[in-house]
Amino acid sequence: MPHGQPEVGVGPWEGPWPEGAHWDPDLLRDGDRRNVVDRYRYWSLEAIVADLDTRRHDFHVAIENWQHDFNIGTIVRTANAFLAAEVHIVGNRRWNRRGAMVTDRYQHVRHHPDAAALATYLHGLDGGPVRLLGIDNLPGSAHLETMELPRRVCFLFGQEGPGLSAGAREVCDGTFSIAQFGSTRSINASAAAAVAMHGWIRAYADLSGDDAWRG
Repeated sequence: MPHGQPEVGVGPWEGPWPEGAHWDPDLLRDGDRRNVVDRYRYWSLEAIVADLDTRRHDFHVAIENWQHDFNIGTIVRTANAFLAAEVHIVGNRRWNRRGAMVTDRYQHVRHHPDAAALATYLHGLDGGPVRLLGIDNLPGSAHLETMELPRRVCFLFGQEGPGLSAGAREVCDGTFSIAQFGSTRSINASAAAAVAMHGWIRAYADLSGDDAWRG
């Protein structure tokens, strides 16, 4: 179709094949149609994850999963884009992966039965405790726009609608909210997660080299 979606990726490798353990022979032979940046064209999945692991950031993202929330997949995809250390699913183990668009293959995703287990895990990590900050429009919540984000932090999001559960509120080291000026009481959970993650990127990510992809 003249105005259809352009074909994604690249075709089979042309010329002699490159040498190195990170190359995937099947992709070199058949082409690489995955939604990955050019740096990782023809790389095996395992090689990509290993390379990402050398550069992951110090923030984590968690979301409660009591209602099989469709936002979880989108949050995983955004966490992959911003190179989160881990994504944590709290509650039901099964989650809706559709919005992740297979980015969960490249992102470490960990399950916890409840928020208390998540807090225990984060506070006991090597390198020092990771602060657990919930996002909710609660009295006393700090403003994301003016607070100083911890470098080692996990952003915890509740379900679309009810927000953070009572158990999650009890174990959070603090809560913050995102400034809004319209008529709605809240913004979409995946949108809020993207705002929070980007806030961390603006504060701490190294933008001086070639590690920040431009598309």
